[in-house]
Amino acid sequence: MTAMAPELPIYVDSETGVWTTDALPMLYVPRHFFINNHTAVEQALGVEAYAKILYDAGYKSAWYWCEKEAELHGIEGVAVFEHYMNRLSQRGWGKFVTEEIDLDAGTAKVRLEHSCFVYQLGKTGKREEYMFTGWFAGAMDQILEARGSDIRTRAEQTQSGAEEGHDVGYFEVTSL
Repeated sequence: MTAMAPELPIYVDSETGVWTTDALPMLYVPRHFFINNHTAVEQALGVEAYAKILYDAGYKSAWYWCEKEAELHGIEGVAVFEHYMNRLSQRGWGKFVTEEIDLDAGTAKVRLEHSCFVYQLGKTGKREEYMFTGWFAGAMDQILEARGSDIRTRAEQTQSGAEEGHDVGYFEVTSL
């Protein structure tokens, strides 16, 4: 493994300590800290309730992120989705690869390699990355609306690298 500096721009305000990448403020926290907090909330609320909360919050956040990044970089359509997958990958969540995307149909298929959840939790036999599902639908719907499309989507995780017999995760976006 070779070490390298982050591939995304990080600006730290020397007065406030606020980190910024592109158009948005960021937080930098250890993976174990985030995942320990995530699993504590999951245990307190139950997977189903927590997954719904995360889906809705992630959808809203991805929409906002894609809107701001499209404006900042002057990009649209598939380029916004690919930029989002790239930035997610560069931030340590895992490596997100768009295997299929069709904006006219409102569909996409994303492969997740090197999941931070799998690295931290191991082979649990569960789909541990459900937190990401709303992100893909939120990104897709923002891109579709920016194109003038009325199509809206839903995303779901269909496979996890935390499940036995699988090394990667998959997410599918479908139109409603």
